[in-house]
Amino acid sequence: MSLSADEIALLKKFVSIAQKLIEANSGSKSSGKSTAATPKKRKRRSGKELAEFRKMLKAERNKGASVAELSQKYSVSQAYIYQL
Repeated sequence: MSLSADEIALLKKFVSIAQKLIEANSGSKSSGKSTAATPKKRKRRSGKELAEFRKMLKAERNKGASVAELSQKYSVSQAYIYQL
């Protein structure tokens, strides 16, 4: 299946628009804000650290802290907190 000249011109226009959008968004990242697209360095806790983290989470949950607050505070998922 071959494309007509009009279809090729339309595709070129889409590509140029997409490139402009990418360039515009890449310039906004220099503002210093972290975005969800930038992956964070994952931290793996050792056994001793994990035991302390569990105790701390349990104490904070008993004090009435919500799982959503704790997950944001410690940069872990809510499922991870429920799992512990």
